[in-house]
This record gives sequence, C-alpha cells and structure tokens, in this order.
Amino acid sequence: MKQQPVLALPFGTAQVECTGIITLISVGHMDSPNIVDIGLTQMLTLVVDRNSTAELDVHLIGGFDDVTPQHASIGTRPESKEKMEGYSFPLCAKIVEALQRSRERFHLNTFHVLWHNTRWDSQGNACPVFHGFLVETSTGSLVPTTFDRTSRCPDEIVRRVRLAACSENHRWNSELIETYDTQTDRFIIAPFSWTECLLYFASTVRQLSDSEILSSCSTSPFSEVPDFVDNERRLCDYLIRHPDWRETFPMNQPRIFERTANGTWRRQGVKLSPD
Repeated sequence: MKQQPVLALPFGTAQVECTGIITLISVGHMDSPNIVDIGLTQMLTLVVDRNSTAELDVHLIGGFDDVTPQHASIGTRPESKEKMEGYSFPLCAKIVEALQRSRERFHLNTFHVLWHNTRWDSQGNACPVFHGFLVETSTGSLVPTTFDRTSRCPDEIVRRVRLAACSENHRWNSELIETYDTQTDRFIIAPFSWTECLLYFASTVRQLSDSEILSSCSTSPFSEVPDFVDNERRLCDYLIRHPDWRETFPMNQPRIFERTANGTWRRQGVKLSPD
C-alpha cells in the first residue's frame, strides 16, 4: 500500500499525545487562530517539498461545539466574542481558510470537529466525544483513544511547564513548539526559562479548590479530562520545588530522551529523577 502524506490537525481544549511520528505524517495541536498560518507552514515543511504536487490527506480533529445554548440564543445581552462564538468555531474556520489559500493540494479526509465531536452530559454541558487519538504511521489511519499518565511520553511535567511558560518566551510567539524529532526518534525539550510571575501563579493556584482550579485554568471546565486538576497541581508543585529554571536545564542544555530496546525512554547522559 502506498503511504500517503498526512496532516493531522487536532485542536481545542483537549491535549493530544502522539508518539512514533514519521516524516510523512505531521501532527499539530492548535489552540488559537493566531497560530494557524505559521503552524500550518511548520507542519508542511515536515511532510512535503515546497515544489511538490502531491495531494495531502488532512484530518481535522478535536474541537467541540463549546458555545453554550444561552450564548447561542438570540436576544441575550452582549457578551465577549469568545463567549458568543466559542473557541472552536473561529479556530476551525481559520484552519479551513488557511487550507483553501495554500498552494498545496489537500484532501480533507476527516472533519471530526464542532457538533460532529460534541456530546452533552446529564446537566446539558457540551463535551467532546473523545479527547485523543492514535496515528498509525504505516497507514496514516487515526483511531480515537485515551492516554493515561504512563503513556504520555517522557518529561511530561517539564513539557507542561513549557506550555505554561511559552507566553513569556518571545521565540515561541505564534509558532508550534516542536518536541519529537522524527529523524532520530528522540524527544528534545529545548531549554526555556520561567519568571517570578509564573511562580506566583503556581503558588496561588496550589491554594485553590478543585472547582476553582477548573474555572480558573480551563476555558471548558465542564469537559476536561478526569486528571486535569491533578495535572495542574503537579505542574504547580514542580515550579515551587524548582523555582530556578537552571536546575531543570543545567548549563542551558536541552533535555534529550532516547528510546531504549524495550520501548521505554531514557534521558541522554543523565539518570532520571522522580520528577
């Protein structure tokens, strides 16, 4: 079977973890329309030459219909644009627009977003049908799945800290953060810093109740995965235990993880700590 180039574009509030991505498959997680143009360019550089005429299969997955009924109804009082439109619709529209404008040829293979990926709980809260998916690299097929903490690849907490700190690092403004190197089958977490502002945030959040963490740290508090609050607390605990980012990145060197013969991950040149 001929292997097709694939762009998988998961987005929305759910986190998606993927491993074993090869060069003909590019997976990007987008949370804002502001990231779409440069993010799509980054993804395309991993799968095709700019002069290629190949048709790329596209899978658009993840964003659910996060507009509540009261915001969607006519005649309500003025609300912010985010509350009126939700977060998923503007992002989805921007991605489709960017695909239309691109010089590359695309085949929209999967469009599992908005109401296609929405269910409602017993209280009437909108939730995504699924929170993650697995990419079969040999065929390009995608399968909905759930990842527990043991299957989220190495350095999970440091990678979570990086997401929290990326707004303070100008080099990551409006671009996707790359972690997995498909050529060498390694995870490479480039050094980054965090400020007193993030440490203050961590100490504040750690004092909140579970419900307060949900409402303060999530744009969709009724649809988060079960371990969302626990993950936020673990992130805050790490920052409080390691206030100086240089402890995490000695000599300003990246944290590199290689796959072992039995499929686990080992930090290059360093014995792994419990963190």
